[in-house]
Amino acid sequence: MNYDRAAEVDRKFVAFLEGGLEDASPLRRPADLPLEKLVELLDSQMLCRHLDFAARKLRAEDAAYYTIGSAGHEGNVVLGELCRATDPAFLHYRSGALMAQRSRKVPGIDFVRDVLLGLVVSSEDPTSGGRHKVWGSRPLWVPPQTSTIGSHLPKAVGAALAIERARRLGLPSPVPEDAIVLCTFGDASLNHSTAQGAFNSASWLAHQRIPLPLLFVCEDNGLGISVKTPPEWIQVSLGRRPGFTYVKGDGLDLLDAYEAARQAVELCRSLRRPVILHLEVTRLMGHAGSDVEQLYHSLEEIEANEARDPLIASARIVARAGAMSPEEILARYEAIREQVRETAREVVGRAKLSSPREVMRPLAPYDPVAVQAEVARPPARPCELKPLRGRQRHMAALINRALHEALAKYPEALVFGEDVAKKGGVYHVTAGLWKTYGGGRVFNTLLDEQAILGLAIGAAHLGFLPIPEIQYLAYLHNAIDQLRGEACSLQFFSRGQFSNPMVVRIASFAYQKGFGGHFHNDNSVGSLREIPGLVLAAPSRGDDAVKMLRTCLALARSCGRVVAFLEPIALYMTKDLHEEGDGLWLNDFPPAGEGIPLGEGRVYAPEARDLTIVSYANGLYLSLKAARRLSEEGIAARVVDLRWLAPLNLDFVIEQARASGRLLVVDECRRSGGVGEAIVAGVALRAPEVRAGLVAGDDTYLPLGPAMEVVLPSVESIAAGARALVAAGADLASP
Repeated sequence: MNYDRAAEVDRKFVAFLEGGLEDASPLRRPADLPLEKLVELLDSQMLCRHLDFAARKLRAEDAAYYTIGSAGHEGNVVLGELCRATDPAFLHYRSGALMAQRSRKVPGIDFVRDVLLGLVVSSEDPTSGGRHKVWGSRPLWVPPQTSTIGSHLPKAVGAALAIERARRLGLPSPVPEDAIVLCTFGDASLNHSTAQGAFNSASWLAHQRIPLPLLFVCEDNGLGISVKTPPEWIQVSLGRRPGFTYVKGDGLDLLDAYEAARQAVELCRSLRRPVILHLEVTRLMGHAGSDVEQLYHSLEEIEANEARDPLIASARIVARAGAMSPEEILARYEAIREQVRETAREVVGRAKLSSPREVMRPLAPYDPVAVQAEVARPPARPCELKPLRGRQRHMAALINRALHEALAKYPEALVFGEDVAKKGGVYHVTAGLWKTYGGGRVFNTLLDEQAILGLAIGAAHLGFLPIPEIQYLAYLHNAIDQLRGEACSLQFFSRGQFSNPMVVRIASFAYQKGFGGHFHNDNSVGSLREIPGLVLAAPSRGDDAVKMLRTCLALARSCGRVVAFLEPIALYMTKDLHEEGDGLWLNDFPPAGEGIPLGEGRVYAPEARDLTIVSYANGLYLSLKAARRLSEEGIAARVVDLRWLAPLNLDFVIEQARASGRLLVVDECRRSGGVGEAIVAGVALRAPEVRAGLVAGDDTYLPLGPAMEVVLPSVESIAAGARALVAAGADLASP
């Protein structure tokens, strides 16, 4: 048995052309498909096939690093023809022929060279700059995807919604008003919960007659690596999806696929409603170069599948249509082979990424001057709320006013999430926004965090500035990959050519009394801290929250950054600090144009020299209470508010720690993987002369009721940790 199925597939196609046509009768073709276009489609399919061959050859020579190919899926070439280059396209990894044909729509693109540069991970790759082999192109409106398993579907829903939302709001759009969104995926991905959530979101929107010009394309090859898709499962699952129009086509027959795709595209573009195109295709040469298909398919099954090669079917169609003879097709096939080989030889030696700085350059762009200018820029129209007079306000009220200000300043800003509209959010932080700015800009979503974040990512692609709300931090963990794998990776994998700026507001942390348990009192930020490029803001007081939110919005708008804005629930309505009625946790609304630079912390009692306490959010509030108790005992502690958890300003922390020589880190989140561990480790490495201690939450889920308090830092435990640290230092100083 020949284990090199790529060579077999190649040999069989050549043998078919050398054998001539067994049926040379004339062939009817669509009226809008002239012979030269038919030849062009075949040309794109053959180009895609030779790139698949080249990927495997280069990998065998240890010169390339990616072998997931498009062989058997080349019928998607019709979508490259029938969709416009201005139709945003979110594509899965078997989209080679589609991309080859789409690249013909924009002059100046060298598709072969660009793909090969990606395969050899050259820094000259115009899409990712050598960071991954991805299908993507700024000129072709294809944001890059990596090896996605349905995770790109939610943002496709968001992008489709945003096209119509921009038109309704009269906002400029980077794509034409009649654009549609194309989103392709495989039959195995259909079963992923992320994909199912996207279908449900689209149905939910369509059921309400909300325009959603979205073309989902399921390329059904019957396999998920080695697992067979049950017969008829795709049609049963997608054929009667509420709110969708279902179209089926044979992806192995170029003419049938063309007719089905044309119908699907026209329906989607004219009706502005979701359409599902189900293309039956096949998969040749295994899942990837490393896949030994013979382990789960017999030789008879493999050869039967290879007999269904869509290139053979397309060549037969082109020949019967009288566009080219088999001999001419073969000559063209071999010419493409040589073109790909010659280009491959040339790109193998092209420059590679060679330093951490080069690799990370597009990951987290930051221009402090531009951010500050954006913070200071006045709104196009002033906020319509009456000026605040008299008494100061708590954090929730100040964030609410900051959101009013943001919607006035940024016409492209959208606030959405569960319960945020008429109700004004569970904690009334978004109260009044819907009434003031309307349902086009402030709206409720379905209860699905993946959908909420997907809407944000897609809308950001189309020029909006999304401010989605996640109702509780614990709920975010259901959808963390939408931040990690999609939102924050985009600038990295697109060489900074695409971005999806957003500020995700999350009601966060613990200490909320009266109800909740774990899902309403969650102190886990480890999964957020490890996301490359994500900004983590954690205000502890209302005026800081306003100024930090302004900075976060400016970071998103001017630098394309993704921000998680962690709002401490327990401090939303807090008014007092030390005694009831002291009002020390109420603040005035900061003057317009004031922000807090990224990484800048706050120091309370900077003159204190006995001890430095570093914390954030609820921990900062508790630390100030503990510091007062310590001062009554003769221990002078400066208290430092980090404000920003990522990027972590360790230089600032070390400066404050050295001022006293003793550092107590108070981390309300879990000890393992928390901010506290990172600070203590960083200080130990860079300032070993500082004596450090840590008071942190225990490594546990949070229980309901008073039991929660025994596993979290408290005023008492902070004070005890401080006393121990000061006493230990005094002992060391004794003769």
